[in-house]
Amino acid sequence: MSTARIAGVGMVKFAKPGQSEPYRVMASKAIKQAIQDAGIDYAHVQQAYASYIYGDSTCGQHALYDVGMTGIPVINVNNNCSSGSTAIFLARQAVASGAIDCALAFGFEEMQKGALGSAWDDRESPFGPMTQALTDVSDAPEAPLALRMFGQAGTAYIEKYNVNPNIFGKVSVKTRSHAVRNPYSLFDAPLSLEDVMEHAPIIFPPHLTRLMACAPTCGAAAAIICSEAFALKHGIKAGVEIVAQSMVTDLADSWTDSINLIGAKMTQKAANEVYEQSGLGPEDIQVVELHDCFTTNEVISYEALGLCGEGEAEKFIDDKQNTYGGKFVVNPSGGLMSKGHPIGATGLAQCAELVWHLRGQAGDRQVQGANVAMQHNLGLGGAAVVTLYRNV
Repeated sequence: MSTARIAGVGMVKFAKPGQSEPYRVMASKAIKQAIQDAGIDYAHVQQAYASYIYGDSTCGQHALYDVGMTGIPVINVNNNCSSGSTAIFLARQAVASGAIDCALAFGFEEMQKGALGSAWDDRESPFGPMTQALTDVSDAPEAPLALRMFGQAGTAYIEKYNVNPNIFGKVSVKTRSHAVRNPYSLFDAPLSLEDVMEHAPIIFPPHLTRLMACAPTCGAAAAIICSEAFALKHGIKAGVEIVAQSMVTDLADSWTDSINLIGAKMTQKAANEVYEQSGLGPEDIQVVELHDCFTTNEVISYEALGLCGEGEAEKFIDDKQNTYGGKFVVNPSGGLMSKGHPIGATGLAQCAELVWHLRGQAGDRQVQGANVAMQHNLGLGGAAVVTLYRNV
């Protein structure tokens, strides 16, 4: 299979529930931006992959038809919080296999306020086995699913490695310091460690506070993915390739403890696979967008992605190796915590952010010398998608 390139990206600034435009409008704006960024016409797009989880079937068509109605295949993608990267994964496969030359991946979400919930209460939940496994391996207090899963994982990490709980607060402070530089960030007021650890209410005892969790948001993002031959034919000079990509679902031992229940094993396997595919390693990466739905997941993902050794995240954070001037700049966008997490759009927004850095177009938050970038997008239930991008 040949490699695929990112020819164009686009996104709208995310908004709080009730304060956004309809998903159709947000999605069509992001798609048009990506097409314009690529310098092509919509007629060149041969397939489209639409990512969302809250909406009726064929919402993807409804959003896309504002851009054009050319009869192309439209595939609606739902893979929980990794839906956006799943759309990229499918588009990349279609292009790299030679089946098509140009694909569109786009994602959107028009979310509601409050903790994530199911729209279906008259049938089995796909999270039933995970919930039971968490009960079997821990004494986690009752809470909404995601909060309970990621909150208990944080507690387990603290106990396993005997670290200071303030590492999760330090990550919140770091991430918000990045968001201040990003005009796309929804939350951009600076935070102090005191704000996070002492002033914010605890939402999952004993340590997880409101400012360690992302908020429901609405938004859209898109990417044009094409072959090298297509880029040459149409004079596309955006030199960013998907050098490696892996999607991993739950493994036989994924549910053996609280940390693996939130996808640490999936993330580790996906990261190892992209390193093997590409011949690159963590030392080659300058910038990372990872799935910080809760700061506990960011901390655990540092180790799973190989950015630091097992049990070494506290030192990694204290030494500021996760920000400007360190080994990696992690979530220069402000991440899900500050930029927002409209589920279907998140993976596409991560992609857009990394493309801007690799092109040198990230403005005040630009990671200098960015040549290789890593994306990590995770969904409970579950799927982890890890992608490496590189300048060509």
